[in-house]
Amino acid sequence: MTTAEIDRIKEAFARADAARDPMHLIHRNLYGRGIDLYIGNKQAASDPAYLAEHGVGTVVNCAVNLDINMVTNVDPETRNLPFGWSPVRYYKLGIVDGPGNPTPMLLAGYYQLKGLIEQTFPQKPSYPWQGTGNILVNCRGGRSRSVTLVALFLHLECPSNYPTLQAAIDHIRVARQLHPDEWPQAPKQVLVDAAQWSADMVAMIRPFEPATITEGE
Repeated sequence: MTTAEIDRIKEAFARADAARDPMHLIHRNLYGRGIDLYIGNKQAASDPAYLAEHGVGTVVNCAVNLDINMVTNVDPETRNLPFGWSPVRYYKLGIVDGPGNPTPMLLAGYYQLKGLIEQTFPQKPSYPWQGTGNILVNCRGGRSRSVTLVALFLHLECPSNYPTLQAAIDHIRVARQLHPDEWPQAPKQVLVDAAQWSADMVAMIRPFEPATITEGE
């Protein structure tokens, strides 16, 4: 890809980012549990009031090159940089937006996203969150890494709605208002390839998994 082509893509991304909201609803009522699934960018993920407005109680950050300090309740034992608790349950999957990721990382991301919905916490002050709430999956721009992970998750967990990985990607592109000019890089093909490999692996592993949650609509 030439420098001019890269510049054109960056310009298209900048125009599209300016025109769309930082976060979009992708799928309603996961598993019939009233959990809505969103995709968004760094602005959405770093705005506690915006997250609360949309009922987001869990954030999954897919970007290795994006760190957000969500701590609002600082642990009294803090001595250096603040640590403690954020108003949301915060998870991170550090994916590179392009080549560089071992292929199984997206498989791990799928199980992380699926697992956090089933995760339960002990009744202790150090686990202050109540329930999952709605879920935001974000990366820097909310158009590649987060799109790939959510597409993989929806294809595997809601196959009646998203029978193929591409069907899930097509749905997300519309729901997230990704302009066709962005599509060659939104999401990156190397990530899509890793997601397809992950879907194939899950099909092999699934017969041996303990029973947990059932397919949603």
